[in-house]
Amino acid sequence: MNFDLTDERQMLQDTLRRFLRDNQEALRASTRLGESDNKLGFDAEIWTKLAELGVIGALFSEADGGFGGAGFDLTTVFEELGRAGVVEPLLDSAILGGGLIAELGNDTQKELVEDVIGGALHLALAHGEPNSRYDLSQVETTAQVAEDEIILSGRKAVVVSAEAADYLLVSARESGAVDAQDGISLFLVPRDTAGLSLRGYPLLAGGRAAELDLDDLRLPASARLGAAGAAYPALHRAMMRAEVALAAETLGAMETATDLTREYLLTRQQFGRPIGSFQALQHRMATLLIELEQARSAVINAAGHLDASPKEQALQIAAARNLIGRAGRLVAEESIQLHGGIAMTEEYELAHIAKRIVMADHRFGDTDTQLERFIDHCVA
Repeated sequence: MNFDLTDERQMLQDTLRRFLRDNQEALRASTRLGESDNKLGFDAEIWTKLAELGVIGALFSEADGGFGGAGFDLTTVFEELGRAGVVEPLLDSAILGGGLIAELGNDTQKELVEDVIGGALHLALAHGEPNSRYDLSQVETTAQVAEDEIILSGRKAVVVSAEAADYLLVSARESGAVDAQDGISLFLVPRDTAGLSLRGYPLLAGGRAAELDLDDLRLPASARLGAAGAAYPALHRAMMRAEVALAAETLGAMETATDLTREYLLTRQQFGRPIGSFQALQHRMATLLIELEQARSAVINAAGHLDASPKEQALQIAAARNLIGRAGRLVAEESIQLHGGIAMTEEYELAHIAKRIVMADHRFGDTDTQLERFIDHCVA
């Protein structure tokens, strides 16, 4: 089979790679903004330029106002973002937030997608809770209908880019048990709504997240996305797309870690010659390259199954995330060891890249969780 990019995707990749290369200093500074007084946690100018380049539009279909949206469009973009260590929240604002509005929203709500693609609007999905771990259907936050209002009460945990979001997509249960798929609704909540409080903090791998408290937060009925209690299927589809994007982003980071390690082995001198000439280190480097190629194949396979049946889609994506998690940890650890002490310094790019590789495994489901999902889908 031919896995070469189409002309359009190749052009997108070349343009994005050139832009990220030309803005390396600004991108590196952006990774530290989450620890500063900048509540965005990223560079607003970089975000605007990405939108102007059409990068956000590549994540949406033509029907939704973009020009891409397929699995390989996602992997083309996110592999380059991972390669450069970009912390700008395209996954949260576009894939999750924008994708859910595009699927569930009415005509008025869908007008927000145009602003997302243009870079003028930020979104964040507030779905995870303190007790939910990686269970997508575990929702304890409640939504009660009172006359023409909806009252939300509960807590949300690790809401990425919540402080930067103009709107939060908050999931809440209107009916059913706390772990039932039926009964979950999504609501479009302006960030400054009364009854909503945020406690923000920096993330280890860059960017920011927040804990949310919903204290009798009142919304008009028009804030609901889609039908009452029927949001789970759309949530699952958006999460599958996000998992593929995250796998591609991790692959890009693994490529950078491997390239930096190869360059270091060919540059660092010991006993009058490059340490890369020592056979023991050559074997370890060969192992990294093999793992990298396996990871690339897994990402390609996952992207190709985004339009498959729900069972086959979930099976292949769980397999890819499990492999990426295991291979990514090996690449991060081996890259650090082959570099020695320099790899632990904040000034060196590998320190940031290695953090992103390791922490990516803890989002949406770690290697053990992905293995459990794979087994469940195999026996189902």
